[in-house]
Amino acid sequence: MFDTLDFDVIRRSLPYLFLDGMSFTLMLTGLSALGGLIFGTLIALMRLSSYRLLGRIAGLYVDFMRSLPLVLVIFWFYFLVPYIGQWLTGASRPIRVGAFTSSLVTFIMFEAAYFSEIMRAGIQSISRGQPAAASALGLTYAQSMRYIVLPQAFRNMLPVLLTQTIVLFQDTSLVYVLSIPDFLGAASKVAQRDGRLVEMYLFAAAVYFAISCFASWGVRRLQARIAIVR
Repeated sequence: MFDTLDFDVIRRSLPYLFLDGMSFTLMLTGLSALGGLIFGTLIALMRLSSYRLLGRIAGLYVDFMRSLPLVLVIFWFYFLVPYIGQWLTGASRPIRVGAFTSSLVTFIMFEAAYFSEIMRAGIQSISRGQPAAASALGLTYAQSMRYIVLPQAFRNMLPVLLTQTIVLFQDTSLVYVLSIPDFLGAASKVAQRDGRLVEMYLFAAAVYFAISCFASWGVRRLQARIAIVR
């Protein structure tokens, strides 16, 4: 069986796989994580707000997003948003939404639901006496959150946030369904072009495994270091 395998196709395709495919995957992961963290923090603050309506809206959003398969959300946004945009703007044609924009917005919206729960747990882990002390010193609610609560919450939840980012890195392979040349998409194109599906998919799995394991090891080291400091 293994005598028929030609792993030289991997060597010939390395520049395309990493310079084009992996660079796109890492860029999408980084932008989605940053956007999801910002949006997720806002949702977490809404859920912890004293205004019940804001909390319910944020809670419904989180429950809705976490109840759907990510690939379904990707399809929804890519195929339905152009027609929704046409209806809202009254345009004669569907609004064009590129595959990259569609995937980026989808990942930000989807990951925000998960990041929000992580940040909410981090905020609730901070002693209530600290915001009360900040209020006694004359700080507003926004200043208390910005300078006291959120920095500590972010530090406490950093290992979990990074772990979720690793999951996001793996999930970015789903953009393959939109024919975007991420790492998996690039590997698939080479596999179909050269008829070497086994070799390329084995290599793609090995790369995802190696990067995820190395990142997980880094998160464990960081978590141990934070635990020692605390």
